[in-house]
Amino acid sequence: MMGSGRRALGLLLAFSLAVALGLGSAAATPVYRIPDNCKRLECPSYTVVHSQADFEIRRYQSVLWMSTPPLNSTSYTDATGRGFSMLFSYIQGKNSKGAVIEMTAPVMVDVEPSTGPFCNSSFAVHLYMPKQYQQGKPPLSSEVIPTRLPVHRYAAVRRFGGFMNDSNIAPQVSLLRTSLKGSPWQASLAKTRGDGYTLAGYNSPFEYKNRVNEVLLWFD
Repeated sequence: MMGSGRRALGLLLAFSLAVALGLGSAAATPVYRIPDNCKRLECPSYTVVHSQADFEIRRYQSVLWMSTPPLNSTSYTDATGRGFSMLFSYIQGKNSKGAVIEMTAPVMVDVEPSTGPFCNSSFAVHLYMPKQYQQGKPPLSSEVIPTRLPVHRYAAVRRFGGFMNDSNIAPQVSLLRTSLKGSPWQASLAKTRGDGYTLAGYNSPFEYKNRVNEVLLWFD
């Protein structure tokens, strides 16, 4: 009986650890609600495996996005403006088929920060492709390229409001990293991407209320 009890306790502990690391099949109850724009635009799906007030852990499937090449700039606002212009031209018909493609959300930006105050950072801007293009070949372009993202399966995510700009992004990244210290995911995050992070914006520049932005740190 004692041996059986120890085995049962061991299985319980193993299952609890698997769920904590997002390896189990159980999904957590999200704290963050679905952005309003995802009720009218197509957005990529994900599973929430852990959720609390200051961050959540999500599991993603690799899907098709259109992506700019890395854009070098000292400014997030400058780089994303240029990158989104390229993507918007693409979905408006500047592609090999002249196809007009529905807008989706979010606009996602991979950021590799500079190593100094006057050095360029690298920004790659991505737009999720609608479901009708997920299984086939999308129209091609000389400016943007089809990419399967994310590269990693899991993301730690912090949400914040307002307009993203060059002054408020770094504090949000720092707050997310601080929240993850001592968590079950800290070691996995330390192995991934160094200082890089991803930003996701769910609103157009003309929407002023209930704006949804996210910073994501990827890991496996």
